[in-house]
Amino acid sequence: MAYTAPPAPTVVTFESTADPAALVYHIDLFLIAIFAAVVLLRLPRLLARLWKISEWGTGHILYHTNLRRSATRRVDFNSEAGSRHHDLATDDTHWSSVQRVSEKGSAPSYPPHASSCPRFLRGALQLLNTRFNPGVSMLQVIIVVIYLATLVYPAFYKTNPFSDPVRYGWTGVSQLPFVFALSSKNNVLGYFLGSGYEKVHILHRVIGRVIVLAVNIHGLGFIYQWNLEGVFMDKISNPNNYWGLISLICADFLVFFSTSWWRNKAYNLFLSTHIISASLILPAIITHKPATSPYILTAVGIMVLDRVMRWIKTRITTATIRPLPELGVTRVEIPSINAGWRAGQHVRIRILSSGMGLFGWSETHPFTIASIVKGEEGMILMCKKTGDWTNKLYDLAKSSAYEGEGEARKVRVSVEGPYGGPGHRIFASFSAAVFVAGGSGITFALSSIQDLIQKDLEGHSRVKVIHLVWSVQDPSSLVHLLPLLTSLVQQSVFTPIRISVFYTRAPIGKFPFPDTFFRSTALTLSPGRPKVSKILETVISKAVSLGSGVKDHEKITGLIVGVCGPVGLADSVTAEVGKVDPLRRDQVGGIEIHDECFGW
Repeated sequence: MAYTAPPAPTVVTFESTADPAALVYHIDLFLIAIFAAVVLLRLPRLLARLWKISEWGTGHILYHTNLRRSATRRVDFNSEAGSRHHDLATDDTHWSSVQRVSEKGSAPSYPPHASSCPRFLRGALQLLNTRFNPGVSMLQVIIVVIYLATLVYPAFYKTNPFSDPVRYGWTGVSQLPFVFALSSKNNVLGYFLGSGYEKVHILHRVIGRVIVLAVNIHGLGFIYQWNLEGVFMDKISNPNNYWGLISLICADFLVFFSTSWWRNKAYNLFLSTHIISASLILPAIITHKPATSPYILTAVGIMVLDRVMRWIKTRITTATIRPLPELGVTRVEIPSINAGWRAGQHVRIRILSSGMGLFGWSETHPFTIASIVKGEEGMILMCKKTGDWTNKLYDLAKSSAYEGEGEARKVRVSVEGPYGGPGHRIFASFSAAVFVAGGSGITFALSSIQDLIQKDLEGHSRVKVIHLVWSVQDPSSLVHLLPLLTSLVQQSVFTPIRISVFYTRAPIGKFPFPDTFFRSTALTLSPGRPKVSKILETVISKAVSLGSGVKDHEKITGLIVGVCGPVGLADSVTAEVGKVDPLRRDQVGGIEIHDECFGW
C-alpha cells in the first residue's frame, strides 16, 4: 500500500485594508466631538450655576463650619393674631398676611434661569422624557443608539468579524477610557454635562458590553485559527498571548458578575470581582499589546484620579443612630459635618462597627442628605430598611444595650461625598416647584424644600409656589415628621407651600390622628394615591396668577418637578407631566423633571 502523507495544516490568514489603530483613534475623536457639542449646548446652565462665587466650591467637599446667625429680615403680619399666630396658613391667607421688608431696602437677588431648551422645542423635550422602559427615557435610548451606530463603522468598514479579529481587539480597547470615565464616582464627563454618575451609568453598561463583545470576537477568532492549525498550545505559551487570554477572562468576569442577579443577591461578590477584574485587565492588555498603551494609561489615569478624589472627599467621624419605628428607618446624625453639599445630593456611608456583621463594615451605601446646609444638627441621613445591610443598621440602632437607657447609639462612620443632586439645574430659579416623594424619598424633598425656603428668606429664590406630595403605606409614618412639616409651612412666609400626604394601606392599629386634627389646607392627610395631574394643574394656575403683571426680572420661569422614590413612581409622574396641555406648559414657562430613583 502506497504511503499517503497527512494533509497539510489549515492556515488561516487575517487581512485588513485599513489600519485598525488609526481607524479607532479617529472614531474616538468623533465621539469626543459629539460630547463637546452637547457640553456647549448645556454651557448656559453651567454658567448660571456659577452665578455667585460662593456657588463655585459648593457641592464638592464636606466640611464643618462655625454657625453664624445670618442677618434677619423683618416680616410684617397683617392678621389680627399678629406674629404670635400659630395656626397653619391657608392658600387664601398666606400671601395677603405678609410682605417682605429687607434690612437695607435692597431688591432681592434672584439666580439666573437657564431653560433646558428653547420654547419651540418644549414639545420635543416632553417626548424625549417619555419612558421607553421602566427607568429608561427615550432620550437615553437615542443616546445609546447614536453611540452604537458610531461603532458600526469601525466594526464593518472593509472587514467582518470572521476575517479580521484584530480590528475588534482595537475597537474594544479604544473604548476603555470611556467606560472607566463613566464608572467613576467623580465623573468628569458627568460634571460637564451637569449629571451625577448615577445618571450616566446606563451608558457605562452599554459601553462595557460593547467592549466584552469586541474582545470576545477578537480572542475567539485567534483561538479558532490556532485550533485549525493545530498550534494552540504553542501559541498560548507565548506571554503576549496568554496575557491576552487573561484579559479576555477578566472582561467576561466583569460582565457576568455585573448582571442584576449578582448585584442584588451578592453585592460584595459583584463589587470584589469588578475591582479585581478591572485592575487586572489593564496590565494584561498592555502586556498583550504594548501599542495599546495610550488607551490603557488614559484609563489608569482616570481610575487613579477617581480614587484620589474619593479619598479627599471621605470623612471618618462619629455619628449618632436612632431607630424610627413609625417610618421603618434609621436616623443618622453627623454633627461634625454641617456644610459642603447642595440640596438633593447624597453621600456614601460606611458603618465602622462590628455590630454590622463580619463583612457589613466593608459595605458602602448611598443615602440622600435630608438636612439643609449649615444646620444646627449637622448632616442627617434617613436609612430605610430595604435589605440586609439596612436591617442590620436598624437593629444596631435599637440594640437592647442602649434601649433601656434611652440613649442613642454612637458609631464610627466613613462618609464619602457629596455626589449627584440637581447638577447645573437651579431649583430656586424656577417660578414653581412640585416634589413627589415615595416612602423614604421624602429626604430628597425635605432638603430641597428647606433649601428653597432658606433662599427665599435671603431673597435668592424665584419660587412662588411649592407643593409637596408624599405617598406612604401607613399614616403613622407622618407622626415623626409632622413637627418638621408643620415648621416648613410656618417658615415659608413669602412663598405658599402646601403638603399633601397620602397613605395607600389601611392604618395598622389605632388611627394616629383625630378627625379634627388637620384644620388647614396647607397640610392634609388623605387615603389613596395622589392625582398628580390635578396637582400640577393647581400649581400651574397658582404660579401663572401670581406671575401676572410682575416686573421682567420676576417673570414666570417654569415649573420644576422633583421625584424621589421607586422607578415606577418616577415613570408615572413623568407620564402625567407629559399629559399637560402644551398651552398650559408654555404659560408657566415650561416644565422640567428631576428624578432620584431607588435601585440600580
